[in-house]
Amino acid sequence: MPFSFRSKLLSLLNSIGEATLIALWAVWFLFKKPPKFEHFIKQLAYIGAETLPVVAVTSFFAGGVIVVETYSIFHRFNAEHLLGAVVAISMARELGPVLTALMVVARVGSAMTAQIGTMKITEQIDALRVLAVNPIRYLVTPRLFASILSLPLLTIVADVIGIFGGWFVAVKLFGVNDYLFWQKIRDIAELSDFTGGLLKSAVFGFLIAVVSCYFGFSTKGGTEGVGKATTASVVTASMLVLITDYFLSALLF
Repeated sequence: MPFSFRSKLLSLLNSIGEATLIALWAVWFLFKKPPKFEHFIKQLAYIGAETLPVVAVTSFFAGGVIVVETYSIFHRFNAEHLLGAVVAISMARELGPVLTALMVVARVGSAMTAQIGTMKITEQIDALRVLAVNPIRYLVTPRLFASILSLPLLTIVADVIGIFGGWFVAVKLFGVNDYLFWQKIRDIAELSDFTGGLLKSAVFGFLIAVVSCYFGFSTKGGTEGVGKATTASVVTASMLVLITDYFLSALLF
């Protein structure tokens, strides 16, 4: 048992080291020798624009759920007008960044791992090296940059739509005063609530891209290995998002 634990610990440290090296090389290429601009645009469209409908639907109902769960408590104290501030702060600080990151993990992170993993087992990555094309520069750097940029933009959309979802449930269904709903958002919610959430989402984007690309590069064992790598990538990235969210929340708020 001690030997098994030691071997697993060494394997974990080795994986962390390899993922860190991939991230450092990807950042280095971003500033020193960036790939073609169209590669960035392609990844931005895939990660950002094509994920937008999923994020919009999720965040709208998330905002509505906040109101449904808190209305009865606020109604006891005749404080329903504070629901707007609760929805805005909850979406800006927590639900906007986290739900967006988890949707991106499910839709984009898994695809990143599967694409790179398929290239690995079909020896396309070796072919890139033969052609003097660095696979990290070609495959990782565009995805890393696009993730870091797309996540905050998607989070902005999630925050706005989530607030409107809360407004719809509070005002249209529960009869909360429309003016007070928006006024309390202006009075209580602060800019730092939103900027802190955007910083969170940028960190999440970095983690998602690094984890997804690492598991893609470490794929082995044929098509079955691609499936295992994709599953491990989604689980690991989701856990890291939630764990990192705690520490960032404690640091920022």
